[in-house]
Amino acid sequence: MAMDEARSRAQAALTLAEQILAEFQLQEEDLKKVMRRMQKEMDRGLRLETHEEASVKMLPTYVRSTPEGSEVGDFLSLDLGGTNFRVMLVKVGEGEEGQWSVKTKHQMYSIPEDAMTGTAEMLFDYISECISDFLDKHQMKHKKLPLGFTFSFPVRHEDIDKGILLNWTKGFKASGAEGNNIVGLLRDAIKRRGDFEMDVVAMVNDTVATMISCYYEDRQCEVGMIVGTGCNACYMEEMQNVELVEGDEGRMCVNTEWGAFGNSGELDEFLLEYDRMVDESSVNPGQQLDPGDRKQIHNILSTLGLRPSATDCDIVRRACESVSTRAAHMCSAGLAGVINRMRESRSLDMMRITVGVDGSVYKLHPSFKERFHASVRRLTPRCEITFIESEEGSGRGAALVSAVACKKACMLGQ
Repeated sequence: MAMDEARSRAQAALTLAEQILAEFQLQEEDLKKVMRRMQKEMDRGLRLETHEEASVKMLPTYVRSTPEGSEVGDFLSLDLGGTNFRVMLVKVGEGEEGQWSVKTKHQMYSIPEDAMTGTAEMLFDYISECISDFLDKHQMKHKKLPLGFTFSFPVRHEDIDKGILLNWTKGFKASGAEGNNIVGLLRDAIKRRGDFEMDVVAMVNDTVATMISCYYEDRQCEVGMIVGTGCNACYMEEMQNVELVEGDEGRMCVNTEWGAFGNSGELDEFLLEYDRMVDESSVNPGQQLDPGDRKQIHNILSTLGLRPSATDCDIVRRACESVSTRAAHMCSAGLAGVINRMRESRSLDMMRITVGVDGSVYKLHPSFKERFHASVRRLTPRCEITFIESEEGSGRGAALVSAVACKKACMLGQ
């Protein structure tokens, strides 16, 4: 009798959980609605008269060219996008078999909290110190290397080597940086240090670096996407549509900065009370749950001081699965909006395109990738899409952008 009652309670709990989790399901028509609203905000972001109030800023990156396979040389790249900072030496040129190759060596440095939250001078002096340490270890201080900087914060570019920081994110609060040229702050710090020289030729964000890095693998890669702590994308837009920059010829990479999409109410009808609760609560890094087997979930819940039943573990698994599926579908609506826009702008009946992707959620979540891919393809019926996972994209991509910029400068100087 007691066993029957326990089974009945467990079934009732599962039924209630399923009813709650049904709210998380997004229908295809919902995703199409999100996609259309995203495209509308993209249009507003590209137009001069509506750019300021658009929630999707569509920031020009001044990256107009992609690697051709004839660039050569040694390049340094920096990657700043969180509490870890990476310095990378990238050798571009002919490999052992006579093919164009890209070889890398890198080192990670942790950024102390006082540098993150102090002054811009403190932060960039620390970055300069890390570069000096890296060059010492690789005996490269005697060379003035071209440098590419992956800087994954909202920036308004005025040229490929000039970008104004709009605002800090991810826990950074260094004063004196917002509203100033980030490349200028880096150059000043290198000059203050005085024990090495660098030619800072390009600054890009992580989506652009990912796209360029994957273009090296696949010449149809014209979209870069990050799905990690945050989510963002860039793509190659027709210059005639980029009203913030003069000129109509060719294409330019545009950083969508779509993280603010929804700030003007575009997603209100899809928000749940749980979204608002999460949004208002603090984040606990490392404590997120992914779907797994019952034993894994039991172990995780036990470390939190709980004594979960088998039913509790099943409910947690289903909840995690519902949340991650919803996230995959929302990301797919954004990317589908970008890809469909590209096809329409180019007046193509069918379009083949490759998307370079990086980020911890995309790479490490056990089922996100498959659900995301399937949903994107359902929303883009007239596109043939290939996805490439980026390897060392942030560092390698910045170096390749620098290689292209150096080659272009040499050609103009001849």
